[in-house]
Amino acid sequence: MEKSSVFDMIGPVMIGPSSSHTAGVVRIARVGVRLLGGIPDEAEVIFYNSFARTYEGHGSDRAIVAGLLDYKTDDKRIKTSFDEAKKAGLKFSFKSVGNASTKHPNTIHLKLKKGNQSVTMEGESRGGGVVKIVEVNGFTAGFSANLHTIIIEADDVPGSITFITSVIAHDDCNIATMTVSRKGKHDLACQILEMDSGLNDITLEYLRNLKWIKNVIYIPDIDK
Repeated sequence: MEKSSVFDMIGPVMIGPSSSHTAGVVRIARVGVRLLGGIPDEAEVIFYNSFARTYEGHGSDRAIVAGLLDYKTDDKRIKTSFDEAKKAGLKFSFKSVGNASTKHPNTIHLKLKKGNQSVTMEGESRGGGVVKIVEVNGFTAGFSANLHTIIIEADDVPGSITFITSVIAHDDCNIATMTVSRKGKHDLACQILEMDSGLNDITLEYLRNLKWIKNVIYIPDIDK
């Protein structure tokens, strides 16, 4: 009898044994792709705690690579993602840390590179396909990627939060959550805003052209 795989279960929402080990993992990786601005050339993946012990048996390794290739959670290629990565030229490696008491049981840390661009991020798979991105490039985060999300790295100048929220308000966007983190007083800061509706292209272009704003990343919806 042929041995079955954990990826033999195919449903309308996910492929794999559980939403925590597949759907959530794929979504975390797809956030990384958007933060980087494309599919990476190289990826280092660190699995923590429960994931560190189960990522091979439960298929989280294949799911994270599939997400880094920007496959959706119901893509049948998840089970062959290692082969697909070779075709795409994606080099990846895995590490595991089994006892990180300060981290969520299902935590993944990504270090991604594409050309001369790089990004680091950390995400938690909360079950049911729900994720929480807790760190981006060393800044505290805390967004789900289920809403329209804008990430702005900028100089820590007085009035910057008020200014950015007022610009967004002109697009009739209602802010659902906001996280502000900085490396130090008058140093680089990061604002992350989740919104109920999207931003116009001209708004994003305006923000990107401000001298004190260093980087703007916009994620409309992680499942699109």
